[in-house]
Amino acid sequence: MAGMDRRQLLKSLASAPIAAVAINWTEAEAHAATEAAQAARQTAQRTQKPYAPKFFTAHEWATVGILVDLIIPKDKKSGSATDAGVPEFMDFMCVDQPTRQSAMRGGLAWLDSECHRRHDKTFVACTDAQRRAVLDDISWPRRAKPEMSHGVNFFNSFRDLTASGFFTSKIGMADLEYKGNTVVPEFIGCPPEVLKKLGL
Repeated sequence: MAGMDRRQLLKSLASAPIAAVAINWTEAEAHAATEAAQAARQTAQRTQKPYAPKFFTAHEWATVGILVDLIIPKDKKSGSATDAGVPEFMDFMCVDQPTRQSAMRGGLAWLDSECHRRHDKTFVACTDAQRRAVLDDISWPRRAKPEMSHGVNFFNSFRDLTASGFFTSKIGMADLEYKGNTVVPEFIGCPPEVLKKLGL
């Protein structure tokens, strides 16, 4: 994570078909999860009651919220992963796809175990610098030590799920400047400056 532009990296992942980024589920499933997450967030805002996760425990929920925002923090252009409803998206995905549950729960437990080993604290209780140090050791698979393989596998999957949840949300679509099915009243073709550059 150190020295890299996470948002640009995740945008490149998001430019691939969603099904390719979110391994084991389809674009339709990603869309359904995004819609469910946005509906849950709107309901929580309307009723003034916080979203109650259906899969995650309270501790896991706190961990997920911190972790997704470390992966996609708020910047000048758009909100963070939590602003986009990524934790709700993940909760829906885990409820909807039981095959994800063991890997998610095991990965979050691994993260706490590693933080306990290093700092005698959970991931949530660690300082920002301590959290980032753990993530730096698992976010680059080729640089990671063999004993970090469980953490690397979890983080890769978690990062992909975070990117999928973010870039299929309204905030993420705006960040990508995705226009969608916009009516084009007149097709003007390739811009003249591009034609000139191509020698056409």
